[in-house]
Amino acid sequence: MKCNVAVMNMHDYLDGDLSREEIIQLQQHLRDCPSCHTRYEALERTDALAKCQPIEKAPEYLSDRVMKSLPSPRRPAAWTTWVRRHPAMSAAALFIVVMLSSFVSMWNQSQEFSVSGQDLEHVVIQGKKVIVPEGQKVNGDLTVVNGDVQVLGDLEGNLTVIDGNLSPLASTAHIAGQIKTIDRAVDWVWYKVSSYFGTLAYGS
Repeated sequence: MKCNVAVMNMHDYLDGDLSREEIIQLQQHLRDCPSCHTRYEALERTDALAKCQPIEKAPEYLSDRVMKSLPSPRRPAAWTTWVRRHPAMSAAALFIVVMLSSFVSMWNQSQEFSVSGQDLEHVVIQGKKVIVPEGQKVNGDLTVVNGDVQVLGDLEGNLTVIDGNLSPLASTAHIAGQIKTIDRAVDWVWYKVSSYFGTLAYGS
């Protein structure tokens, strides 16, 4: 064994990290090499001295100083405490706010003319004017957005006019369901909410 290897093994031996075979080789080298033997004895005394020294406790004023230097814990805001105590109500309120804001945004952005219904075969569309002709029968609901509506025939369902105009019903007109004229964002939001929950109830 070379001296540089022996020096490295001395530290491992004192730490208890050498295998039995390596210990035998190190002991043999220390018997044959006076220089390494002397170095090992000095290292052994230093190690023993370090292990015998008691660990000094830090002075109390130092720990007090460290604790005072730490930032004080921030008190949670009142609304965060309420949210933690009422998670269900918080989730419901957040859902309503998000839903209403999305509906209002849709109201502000939706300026396109559209017609929807189950039976549009007998519905006449002229530009932005929707006509149910006299003598014709439209089955199901009819919804018109950003347009004018004139009913001369039969509508077997609800009529909803959003941000548009409904002409006075002709004497030949017949609407089996309800007539809803929505001109304001609040009414439109309520219409969308009731339609949304009505769709959920119908789907379940």
